[in-house]
Parts: sequence; C-alpha cells; structure tokens
Amino acid sequence: MIPSQLTDSPADAVLSILQRQGEATIKDLETGLGVTATAVRQQIAGLLADGYITQELERAGRGRPKHVYSLTPKGRARFPHHYDEFTNSLLREILVSEGPQKVTELLGRMSHRLAEQYERQLAGLPSAERAAKLTELLNAKGILTEVTFAPDGIVFHEYTCPYYELARENRAICDMEEGMIAHAVQQPVELVSCTLDGHHGCQFRIESQIVTG
Repeated sequence: MIPSQLTDSPADAVLSILQRQGEATIKDLETGLGVTATAVRQQIAGLLADGYITQELERAGRGRPKHVYSLTPKGRARFPHHYDEFTNSLLREILVSEGPQKVTELLGRMSHRLAEQYERQLAGLPSAERAAKLTELLNAKGILTEVTFAPDGIVFHEYTCPYYELARENRAICDMEEGMIAHAVQQPVELVSCTLDGHHGCQFRIESQIVTG
C-alpha cells in the first residue's frame, strides 16, 4: 500500500508524470523515468491494484492497440489540496448572505495574502525571475508547477490545482489564483486554460514585453 502523502518513490514518480501529462503509455513512462519497461510495469501493477490509476485500451489505425494510463480521483487526491470542508461551507455562506460581489472582494484580498508569503524569497528579482522562483516555491509545497519562456510570452503552468473542489463550486477561486500569481510576479497575468474545462492543468500567461523590462 502506498502512503497517503507523496514521497520520492518510483511509484510517486509515475503518478507525477500522469499528473503532468494527463495520460501516458508504458513507453511514455519508460522514457520519462529513464527506466526499463519491466520496471515501469512493476509500478503500474501496484498502482492499478491500489486504485491510484486506471487503464484503457487505445486503438489507433492498423497498429497494435496499446494501454493508456491515467490518474483516478484517488490518485489525484494524493497531491496536496489547500482546502477543507470548513472553507467550502464558509464561502457558500458568504455567497448566500452577502452575494457574489462580496465573495469576489474577499478572494481578491486573499490573493494578496497568498502572494505575501513568498515575497521574502522573491524580493529584488525581476518579474521573469520571480515567476521562475515562484515555481520552485510551489513545487516545494507539492504543487506541481512549471514555467516556460517563449518569444511571445511566459506561461506559468500548474499541473495540480490547489483548490480544485472549491473552484468547482465557485470559479472566482480561479481569479484568486490568477491574482496571487500576478501579485507574486508583479505583472498582469491571464488564465488561458483551466483544469475545470478539461485541460491537464491550468495555464497562466504573462506577456513577454511586460516582464522583460
């Protein structure tokens, strides 16, 4: 049985790849982990038995069908989620008693507070370096995050939604996370794709001309 918290085990390395990619074949995992197919199958067998991943048979053209693996809800639950039932209930009560505008104002203030916890490590850095450093800080908390740099902009990608259940009930949570990143990098940020819409993670874009100055 795999422990409830993520570790540095080979099995957790498999789960991390599936969390990032959404789905993968044995060959994908073999390449991503740098191990043999036999070693991958050993981890897959245990993860299937424990209910952390699911297996589907994919047929493409005339080629041989292949198995594709992805996380189950139990597997996704092994990644940290910064919410609890009390928070869900509290937001519902504010929404009912005060209305959506009050919820939006509250979450806007929370985005500032969330960014402030990283300010000491980010202080003095230009925006692009702040974005890169922020990914390190979030990854240290178990939130799978990457930043990529391209001529047309910077993309901040969160593979683990920290507030997934909350966001399912109130999309303003997405605005809070967008605001947190914007405050942390000190530049405007745009959410361009979201886990709630079926994407494999959330992508936030920072325009390159904004962050290079």
